[in-house]
Amino acid sequence: MAANHWALAIESHQMNHPNTDHDSADISQVEPSRFPTTDILWASPECTNHSVAKGIKRQRATEATLFGDEKPLPDAAAIRSRATMWDVPRFAEYHHYKAIIIENVVDAYRWIPFPAWLMAMEALGYDHEIVWLNSMHAQARGLPAPQSRDRMYVVFWLKGNRKPDIQKWTRPNALCPTHGVVSAVQVFKKAERWGRYKAQYLYRCGQCAAVVEPDWLPASSAIDWTIEGTRIGDRKTALSPKTMTRIEKGIERYWNPITLEAGGNQYDSCDPKHKQFGSDTGYLRAWPTEEALRTLHTSETKGLALPPLITDGIRGEGTVQSGAAPMLTQTTAQTKGLLIPVEGRTGKVAALASDPMRTQSTRNETAIVVPLRNNGVAKSASDVIDTVSAGGNHHGLLMRNNTGGAEMTTPVKEVMRTVTTAGHQSLLVPYYGTSLPAPVTDPHRTLTTVDRYSLATSTGTVDVQDCIFRMLTPDEIKVGMAFAADYILLGTKREQVRQSGNAVTPPAARDLGAAVIESLGIVLERVVA
Repeated sequence: MAANHWALAIESHQMNHPNTDHDSADISQVEPSRFPTTDILWASPECTNHSVAKGIKRQRATEATLFGDEKPLPDAAAIRSRATMWDVPRFAEYHHYKAIIIENVVDAYRWIPFPAWLMAMEALGYDHEIVWLNSMHAQARGLPAPQSRDRMYVVFWLKGNRKPDIQKWTRPNALCPTHGVVSAVQVFKKAERWGRYKAQYLYRCGQCAAVVEPDWLPASSAIDWTIEGTRIGDRKTALSPKTMTRIEKGIERYWNPITLEAGGNQYDSCDPKHKQFGSDTGYLRAWPTEEALRTLHTSETKGLALPPLITDGIRGEGTVQSGAAPMLTQTTAQTKGLLIPVEGRTGKVAALASDPMRTQSTRNETAIVVPLRNNGVAKSASDVIDTVSAGGNHHGLLMRNNTGGAEMTTPVKEVMRTVTTAGHQSLLVPYYGTSLPAPVTDPHRTLTTVDRYSLATSTGTVDVQDCIFRMLTPDEIKVGMAFAADYILLGTKREQVRQSGNAVTPPAARDLGAAVIESLGIVLERVVA
């Protein structure tokens, strides 16, 4: 049984769940007897007026309603919005559910009547556990959402019944440098257990207590790279100065496609009022697409910006990564290549990418395939090196200047070979004859044995007019919420975005639902995504 007071939301839900009963009703205005009794209740009371936004005090917030027009609410309406929390004990008193899951924003914990609300549920015969879960960490029974979205969940169960094993279903996988893949443990920074990921809590390895970063899905997994943006310099309507500065600084910082706040709350170091205004390292509401999306809201606020020469989400003209790492975003173009060591004395048999590279002689016996844009053509190690990307020192080489023909070069990412007393080591990096770095569009300059090379990092500026920009589409926002690509959302673009932003991310509901269902005696297993 699904109920909501926005008719369009009900219509969309009914299109996707035809076997579910639906009711378009204002929950606060109906009697609990209107609906059948179920084992479990999932409730998402209106959360807007529990949030701290735009500097408005928590108890006087006047943000827009969840489903109405984007107009400020009078105080009376804001109070009524928060009062929907009381519909939970009202329905629980009548139906006596075996378990209840409540979803709300993190700041609802600071709602003044929150302790009284919990006491009311306790008086009705319920125990509870408060869960602080970011949607990008909900991965017990499948993939998480590609979005960093902090929410508070309160799980209730009838006293005397089995307590749901919340920890089992909310510990994400993480890579510990010492113990490999581990089930991470949530650890709060202060005695009070509440808050947002990184701000109030972290994850640690359960064996050595090292801080670990849980696995996540990148924003790039939700982006449709076939949709073309517009060159900023060709836009009919100019972007705001803050957005232009945010794009410029974001590109310079990451030199990679970025997502950014192009609407809504844009308070960061690009704002003259911000304490870090003008700082090159200040807080910036722009993030590389390799990271998860930031919280998606009920209005279109997220934009996508691409550096010049990058149009498909692939960083640079030849990014190299380990064969053990996940493959980067696959597009419709042939951009992927593989570096395979071969041996001349054994018939040049190819080795697996997971195997150690075989011993290399002084002969040119290593074939190199790089992810070029020109049809993915394989290149020999004796060919001219290809365009160097500013996204990292992918072509830096450490050279041994031994006499007697034993010269060899190794990537700078490898461990340095034995250093002798003769000073045989030197560093080769891209160099411009005029002591200036070469543009990434130029061929690599001639590499000689004279000690004239230097290691440089990108500190220049990008012409923001040449960057590509567009807003994320409703479909991308939907996928960013972890809904299936074929999930149907009705209405205008604005209404579709509003439905996505109002929703609970399916992975969070899936995993918390699994904890509750298991506590009712149904056997479920974790699924490795």
